[in-house]
Amino acid sequence: MEGRESLVRAGQGRGERADAARNRAKILAAAAEIIASRGIDALTMAEVAAASGVGVGTLYRRFGDRSGLAYALIDQREREFQAAFIDGPAPLGPGAPPAARVRAFLHALADRTVAQLDLLLMAETATPFARFGGAYDAYHHHLTTLITQARGQEGDAVFLADALLAPLAANLVAYRLEELGPDRIKAGLDRLLTGLESSQDVS
Repeated sequence: MEGRESLVRAGQGRGERADAARNRAKILAAAAEIIASRGIDALTMAEVAAASGVGVGTLYRRFGDRSGLAYALIDQREREFQAAFIDGPAPLGPGAPPAARVRAFLHALADRTVAQLDLLLMAETATPFARFGGAYDAYHHHLTTLITQARGQEGDAVFLADALLAPLAANLVAYRLEELGPDRIKAGLDRLLTGLESSQDVS
């Protein structure tokens, strides 16, 4: 079983000074209010800086760019999701066969993606590689560990983990969601898992 320390939790970092924490809270509250009142398209660094009373330069230093701000907004839900698949009840958490945990993880990630789709779409498409690192690396590590447990050294767990995560890219989910709906997306993921599940009892 992978250790708690082996996964990189999104947003984890050094402790903040009290004034920095207050500024962060003001910035995120302002950003959330902008989205709630005017929609995701209104979320710009200049708008958030004006609404929060924090300088634009400080905002860029703190969050990097608009995608960094989006990731900060989704961070709490992301932490809860990662806690569930690292330490939560089976089958998402430890205690179920590896292949069953892979299925539960992909279903939970589909739900998590749909729940914050607009924010994830903005965050993941801001730059060519914005989707990768951070949470993606945590997901990938988790899947490669479970796939290796299920299949031993047979197959390429690194590539298979990427292949299983690819259908859950926010832009693809947004493109297909109206046509397929969450249930058909999950059913499609289940079909991708047929070979993995044939190696273990996932009931």
